[in-house]
Amino acid sequence: MGVHILGLLVENKPGVLNRVAGLFSRRGFNISTISVGMTENPDISRMTISIKGDEKELEQVTKQLNKQIEVIKVSEISKDYVERRLALIKVNTSDSEDRSEIMQIADVFRANVVDVSKKNVTIEVTGDRDKIEAIIEMLKEHGIKEIAKTGTVALNRGKKSMEVD
Repeated sequence: MGVHILGLLVENKPGVLNRVAGLFSRRGFNISTISVGMTENPDISRMTISIKGDEKELEQVTKQLNKQIEVIKVSEISKDYVERRLALIKVNTSDSEDRSEIMQIADVFRANVVDVSKKNVTIEVTGDRDKIEAIIEMLKEHGIKEIAKTGTVALNRGKKSMEVD
């Protein structure tokens, strides 16, 4: 059972996200992450959905998605692709030495400090799942107060792209 990333092009209309997510729910599939945004065409949105499952389950989900009226195209993003996530991590800081160490960790991960207060530092980091999890692990010893993470966004590398036929 592996993680699969699906790219969907859908009509940019109200309720489409709900219908797509509902399809997964009705079939008993759990969505690991989901990201949605308008494409270069304002009438079309792109969904990036990561799910855990085997090839048979992936095929089943793909067939069901293709039956949805608002779904224009479904494609598995695999092999050679660029993947990114975003995380905002609020970390407790007890003193200036602690704050300095947190900022050094952020620097190593090429993260940005986006907010600083007397007792907290908020860090913004982008990267793949492993990078996000690695910085979270490093910051745990300082006391993470809050985390907000986006889902995966992904595009195939090179010439291969998901275009409307």
